Amino acid sequence: MWIIVGVVAIAATFTNLYLYQAGKDYKLAMAAGLSFTALTLCAEYSLVSEWVNAEDWAALMDVVPGMERALWVLTIVSILLNIAPVLLELKGKR
Repeated sequence: MWIIVGVVAIAATFTNLYLYQAGKDYKLAMAAGLSFTALTLCAEYSLVSEWVNAEDWAALMDVVPGMERALWVLTIVSILLNIAPVLLELKGKR
């Protein structure tokens, strides 16, 4: 599930950037990109919770350390890419 929501988050982020570049209203796509990023994190947390409930310690030890770093980096990149049009508009108004 988290992969599907993550792909939608990426698509919404690129839609956001495309709409900004095309000079169209991008705010809904920006909100969607950030929202689906949050849903991706929630879905990943649910997956880890299932592993804990199943006491699947091998899965936790194998996946969680690498995913933790990846989720931090990808979330930061998503935030920066989604707010980039807002920051560029602010810079252009100066």
